[in-house]
This record gives sequence, structure tokens and C-alpha cells, in this order.
Amino acid sequence: MPAERAGYTVTMFLIDISPSMGATRSIELPPTPNGEQRTTEMTNLEWALQFVKLKIQEMIFNGRKTDQCGVILFGSEETNNIIHEKNGGYQHVSEYIPIAHPNSTTLAKLVTLQPSENSGDPIDALIVGIETQDIYLNKKRTWTRKIVIVTDGQSPMEIEDWEATVKKMNALAISLTVIGVDFDDDEFPFHEEDKSTIKVENEAFYHKLTSSLDDGLVGTCVFALQEIARPDMKQTKSALMGTVLRLGDVDVRPEEAIEILVKASKCTALARPKSWKKFGRREKTDEQMQVDEEEEKTVFAQLKMRSEYYIDRSTQDGEEQDKMDTGSDDEEDKDKNLEKVEKEQLIRGFKYGSTYAPCPDGQFRRLNTRKGIDICGFFHAKNFRRELAMGEVQYVWADPGAPQQQVALSSIVQAMYEKGVLAIARWVSKDGMDPKMGVLEARVDPNIDYLLWVQMPFADDVRKYTFASLENLVSKNGESITKHPYLPTEDQLEAMGKFIDSMDIMDSGENDAEGKPVPWYDTQQSYNPAIHRTKQALFHSAVVNDITSNPLPPPHPELLRYINPPQWALKASKGAIAECKAVFKVKEVPKKATKVRKDGHVRAMDEDEDMLLLDKKPAASRKGKEPAASQVPLSPKLARPAKKSAASDSETEEESDREPLLLSKRPFNALPTPERSMSPDVDPGRAPGRIIGSTYPLRDFKTNLAQGDVVTKAVEDMGVIIKEVVVRPFASRRHKEMIECMVAMRDTSLKEDEIDAWNAFLRDLKESCHKEAGNPEFWQEVQKLGRSLSLISEPEAKKLGGHSEFSESASEAFITQ
Repeated sequence: MPAERAGYTVTMFLIDISPSMGATRSIELPPTPNGEQRTTEMTNLEWALQFVKLKIQEMIFNGRKTDQCGVILFGSEETNNIIHEKNGGYQHVSEYIPIAHPNSTTLAKLVTLQPSENSGDPIDALIVGIETQDIYLNKKRTWTRKIVIVTDGQSPMEIEDWEATVKKMNALAISLTVIGVDFDDDEFPFHEEDKSTIKVENEAFYHKLTSSLDDGLVGTCVFALQEIARPDMKQTKSALMGTVLRLGDVDVRPEEAIEILVKASKCTALARPKSWKKFGRREKTDEQMQVDEEEEKTVFAQLKMRSEYYIDRSTQDGEEQDKMDTGSDDEEDKDKNLEKVEKEQLIRGFKYGSTYAPCPDGQFRRLNTRKGIDICGFFHAKNFRRELAMGEVQYVWADPGAPQQQVALSSIVQAMYEKGVLAIARWVSKDGMDPKMGVLEARVDPNIDYLLWVQMPFADDVRKYTFASLENLVSKNGESITKHPYLPTEDQLEAMGKFIDSMDIMDSGENDAEGKPVPWYDTQQSYNPAIHRTKQALFHSAVVNDITSNPLPPPHPELLRYINPPQWALKASKGAIAECKAVFKVKEVPKKATKVRKDGHVRAMDEDEDMLLLDKKPAASRKGKEPAASQVPLSPKLARPAKKSAASDSETEEESDREPLLLSKRPFNALPTPERSMSPDVDPGRAPGRIIGSTYPLRDFKTNLAQGDVVTKAVEDMGVIIKEVVVRPFASRRHKEMIECMVAMRDTSLKEDEIDAWNAFLRDLKESCHKEAGNPEFWQEVQKLGRSLSLISEPEAKKLGGHSEFSESASEAFITQ
């Protein structure tokens, strides 16, 4: 099946609400847990609307704004359509829902539909649908057009000049699907008895109409509802992402290297089931409590996770030892030892052996990488270890708009294909991103040459485990043992071989076009139950009013196709299984009841387990006595996050970072802990030749200004540090600090005649923030401060005896643009 462009589709649903759609029918429901059969009564309209709601739910589920639909009713009491407004006629046809991306309101409006007392002409509705769709897509000629008619075929219709309608639909490439209530279907099979004459004639016309179209289909509603639950995999086109394929070192030896402009797109993509979200009842306000019970509604709010951090002080001042001596295990005393800390008091830490290495910047410095795919070498395809392939597969194409690049890539692909080699490639998706190592495979098709790339693990990611041999046993004396309970006998090997052969299903499937049997298991027909069953449950809950009276139907048979082995395979292996049980003397081992320990196992803590980075132990003090200010500060301990639920309107921010956080060090007599740790044990982050570090730049800046004679160097280094920190990942947590640094730097530059240095730094910073890998959010915060952080103008500089090349208006324009 050729891949179709995802989205960019307008589907018109033409729904029959004539009086005949109000006829009731009995629908079988899934049996109760006790096995009792049950049914429910609903109208033909309610039953047929399930198909429409499920199709619309698919559009909502995909979330593409270019998946749009509209609903037109025929048989309605009123007449409201664009053709009637212009030319009259087309009675009892109404545009119920205008064309737009559907949402929950769309489904809610469909639920309110009821059969009317007037009959409508489906051909009139079809013409109105074509015209409405064509006007909406007047400037969107490449969009896909679909029309779905849902009817019971009991309404009279005028079929004159229907050939003109067919020609227009074919000219506009409109596909038509007719879903009929109790229509005959030989393939399903289904045949309705005692069918009215008008329905027989209408069914025949619908088949004639769809057969005249380039893309038309008629189906019965019961089969359509069954097929809509069938698991399917839609092939969609992946977006082409530009990059560069390099062979050789283009910097050191450009004459021996080549660069080819290529495009990358997804070949495979990992599918996951939709994640579930938790909702809770929103607390009512005083005003809501006064609402009448009849009008009162239950409002739910989405619950989100938040983290609260606590530090356990129970091991300090001998408290834990006292508890062990007295045998106290009171939960209230335990809670008293937990001290709550704010996130601003914590710094990120990475596990390093049995300790944690603090990282104030949130992440260590990245590699200086360049975007592109670098070929590092080649090896024979026979040496490729397929079990090491990981992640998704990517296509690598030559640039479609560059013939020269296509010839260059084709030459490499052809050479790799003829030599039977694969390429080791290093992939960097964006400048500064972490590199990935993978393998490139050449593919030669009749019309195009391209490469396939799959990620491979680094050497650190592959762990090799060795196990003792299952076939060769050696005694303590070094002699080889041939008979042992762990070694299988010839009879056991023969019995197990028969058992394996009896389960062979390779040639037990259906016959292909040439009459040869195919394997029973087909990966193309094996679907993930977690994805499709979750999707089915979600859709069903969205389209039915009461999940209790209308429970979830059973899974589609295709979803259960490979859940259980085929019955004939089980029968064929019964004899082999019995022989294996006899030869191996298999006996059922009775289960032993496990004894439950009354006291949980507590691991003994090492003496220095809580110490970090070779910190000194705190000075000993008696229980209940506060340590003096001169004592060594306590070592930072791992802050334990406590997960709590909060409504979506909670003021706490949603946590996205789950790495361990370390409590910042501070003396007990100090002021509240600032936003960032001032621990002297942390690397100041000063690069060689610099006097300002990235860890505490403002402190270093003020310290160097106090020494004198290094103002120029301090201003220069401060500018470099601010720019480096701002463009780093996770820089948002240091925005406030960097703005404080800029305020201090600008004030010093103005007073110490470093005006040109400040102006050059600010222009460079603005340019860096607006680059692809920059930080536009930080520049927006700078703009909020306005003129006070803009370029230093000539009037400002003159007041202190300086000079600037920028006027006051230029300075104001710079910060606002």
C-alpha cells in the first residue's frame, strides 16, 4: 500500500435522520462476568452514529489540525445549506457541523441527534456536501476529499442526472463510502429478510453509483463497526531533514575528503500506547455550593506530579543510636527528623561510585560536535552483529533538488553494494548534540540508490557475561565427566528433538499465489495488544454514554490472532510432550509456603556512607544541643523527593528533571541558603588564562575588581562566561544570576571606561541567543528590563567622561527589536 500524506483531509459525513432511522433494534453486549448473555435496545440512528463517532474520534486521537470533517444532515426539520441560500431547493438538508478539526464538542453534538419527522433526499445531501467541501478547499487543491453517507436506504430520492454528479466527483478525486443499516453483504455475509421495495431499489442504486466512481464503496453497518475496531498500521510519509554526509577529514585534508548534501527521514518508528492521566474532583467554591442540585455539575481537574524534598536528620547527633538502644519505632518521631528543603537549596548531583558529584550548572560540558554524518570506516557485511542494532532505522537520501549530490551518493552506495561492506558512521543531529554511532547499509533499487542507518551501542553499553558450559563438565581433578544428572542422555536428546520438530509452524500457513504453504506467523499481521486494545477502550469510552450499560466489546479477532498457538500444533505435540515427561521424569513440585518476617530487613549503613566528596565528619555533639557556628558544616545528604498529587491549577511547577539533587552546604548560623551553593569544594570552573569562573562568576568578578588593575580582563572574562552559560542546556535555572552579572558588568563598564567592551559583548550576546542552538527566552528577559541593560549611549558616556558610538535612539531601538 503506498504511503499517504498524514492529515490534509476533509471528510464530509452525510447522516440520515429520517423517521425510519428511529426504528429500534436489539444489540448484543459482552456477557457478564458470570457468563450471562445480555442485550440492549437502541435506534438505528444511535447504532449507525457509533461508526461516525469512532471515525471522528480517530481524528481527535491523531491530533492533526489538518484532519478535518463536517457533518450534513438530510431529513432534518429545517433547511440550512449553501445551495438553498443561493438558488433555493434542496429541502430538509442542513449543515449541522461546519468543516473544522473535530473536538469533544463535535462528539457531544452528535449525541444529541434524534430522528425527525421529515424525509430527506440523500442525493441532495451528496450535492450539498460536494459543494460545501469544494468551496472550503478552493485554495487547497492537494488535500484529500472524502464523503461518507450513513443511511438505512428507506428514504425516497431523485436519481435524475446522477451521472453529472459522478463526473464532478471523479474530477475532484472524491472518494465515496456508503454505510448502510442492514444492507446486504455477500462477503460478510449478511442478508436482510422481508426488505422493503424502496430499500432494495436504493441499495441497487448505491452499488451502481459507487461502481461508476474511481473510488467508491458500499458496506453494511455491522461489518463497518467490526472493521473499524481492526488494528491497522497506516504508512505515512516522514519529513525530510537536511544534513551532510562526510567521507574523510574536510578540515585537515579537504582535498582527500568529500561532503554530500543528504536528506534523512524515518524508516521505522517506535509506537507506544497513549499514556493515561489522573483526574480528581475539583473542590467547590462558596459560590458553587449555592448552585441548585439540579444544575450542579461535577468538575474534574487533571492531577500532576510534584516533588517535595526532605533531608533525614535522624543520623545526626547520635539520635539513631539512641533509638536503637531504646527500641523506639514511633512514626511521629521519625517524621520529626525529616526537614523540608526547597529546590533552590539543592544542586544537581551525579552518582560517582558510592558518592555523588555535584554539578552546579546542571550538566557537564558537552562535546564540541558538528552536525552531520561522518563515515569512520567500512567492514564486511557478514561481520555485522544484528542483535546489537538498537533504536529506529533512518533513510539517508541524496538531496532531491541537487543532481550532482545524487550522483555522488549513488557512487558510494554502488561501491558499498558491490564490495558487500557496511559503513561505520557517527551521526550528530545538531551542532553541540551528543554523537551517536551506527551502521550505514547500501540499498540499490531500480529507481534510486540510498542508505539505511541504524544506531549501534558504544563499547561501554555492551556487557559480556560468561557461563559455565552446559555440555562439558570437568571434575575437581580436571577429568572430563561424560555421565552426570546435568548431562542429557541420547534418549533425552532424541525426545527433545521430536518435541521441537512437532512445534514447527514454518510451512503450516495458508498457500500463496503459487500454491506453496507460507509460515503461520507473519510479522506484518502481528499487532501490539497494549496499543490497539488501549485505543479501542479509549474510543469506546468516548462514544458511549454509559460504560456500565454498554461495556467494552471484546478485542478484534485479528488482535488475538497470535496470542495463542494454533490448536493443530498443540494436538501434534501432545505425544512428544508425553514422551519428554517420561524420559526426563518430570514431576510437579508442591509449592512451599513462605514465612513472612515480622521485622523488615534493615541494611547496616557504612560508617562513611553519608559523606560526600571526602568531606570531614561533623564534630560530635550531645543529643539536643545545637552545634556551634565554628563547627565544620554537615555534609550534604541526598534529598529524598516525596511524590504528591496536585490539581492542574496548582502553583507548584511540574517537575521534569528526576536526577538526584544534593542539599547545598551552609553553616548553621548562616542566612537562608541562596539559589546556588557556595560550597568551597565545588570546582570554580575557571578555564586556563581566565580570572572569572563559571561556577560563581559574580563573586569572582567583585573579588577581582577589589584587587584593582584587572578591570579590562575582568570585564572581558565576564562577558565570555555569561555567553557560555546562557547557551548551555538547562540554562533557565541561571537566568536570574546571569542578569545580575550583566547589571554589575554594565555598571563597571560605564564607570571604568570599558564602554566599547560592553557594547560589543551585548551585540554578540543578542546574536548568539537568536541562533538555532541559542537561548531566545533569556534575551526576552533582558528585554523586559528595557533601557537599563541596553547599549551604553553617547549621553550616558559623556556624564562620566567616556565616549560611545551609539546614540540614545539607537540604544533604545536595540533593546526593543
